[in-house]
Amino acid sequence: MLTFHPTPAERDGAPPTDAVWIDLLNGSEAEIQLIEDHTGLRLPTLDDLAEIEQSSRQSFADGVLRLAAPIVAQADTDHPKLSYVGVILTGRVLITVRFDQLKMFDLTVAKACEPGAGTTSAQVFATLMEAFVDRQADLLEIARARLDQVSHMVFRPSATSLRRVSRSNLVMRKKLQTIGGVGERISIIRESLLAVDRMIPFALEATKDWFDPALAHRLSAVRQDIESLNLFEEHLSNKVQFLLDAVLGFIGIEQNDIFKVLTIASVVGIFPTLVAGWYGMNFRNMPEYGWTFGYQYGIAAIVASTILPLLWFKWRGWM
Repeated sequence: MLTFHPTPAERDGAPPTDAVWIDLLNGSEAEIQLIEDHTGLRLPTLDDLAEIEQSSRQSFADGVLRLAAPIVAQADTDHPKLSYVGVILTGRVLITVRFDQLKMFDLTVAKACEPGAGTTSAQVFATLMEAFVDRQADLLEIARARLDQVSHMVFRPSATSLRRVSRSNLVMRKKLQTIGGVGERISIIRESLLAVDRMIPFALEATKDWFDPALAHRLSAVRQDIESLNLFEEHLSNKVQFLLDAVLGFIGIEQNDIFKVLTIASVVGIFPTLVAGWYGMNFRNMPEYGWTFGYQYGIAAIVASTILPLLWFKWRGWM
């Protein structure tokens, strides 16, 4: 889909001459060719944007600034991913190439592309970077809220869950899956923040004449915001590791409780089995066989040999 800002395309589909931002979403070959013929610039492919070398992501030549960065896409789902975005900036036009719907672009359209606002390509670029920071901050806040929920589940179990739910393997597995999902989300947010954090100073240094002091100040503020988000992301990463260690620790405690119960049951069962074995040998000289209440005596001995070890374990505080 090809979109021109702040004015729409002509009726014949030709790009408007006064467009300062051309946004290409999953562009077709015809749309790519149209933009390349209109601007004289080659648009990057997905493979070009996915390069991890810094020189491949940032370049400035012949008055054209080319940037690329991974951005978090599908962030409102349980399976976010990194989507690569390419930025081509000249003194006249900003071209963005992307392959997924991203809310930061919707925010940029609402803020910077009002008709008649006299927006320049550099201003749109600055607004796009501010929208990126706002979106990443929202995603980190969502991640923090999810971690708080897991923390309450781990450290503040209810009275009913203390006996049942907290000992369920299914619940523990769900906690681990939630922590792992939040950790993965934070990881891709961090990768996106690092890429954009390197991109902004390169743009400011390479294109000093395109950004007036006000725009340069806005981009510097964006860098400061990214630094603060990086610190917050580091805090969340530490919290993820802490909660992961805590859940694994509780799982270990529950396993120890299970083994303790099994150990007590095996020890308690030794004496009744021994008594039953004695009176099951059927020797003629066993005096209890002639007793009137010999059977009741044997049952009482088995019960007593079961209860006494349990009382002893209880007294020792092992159960």
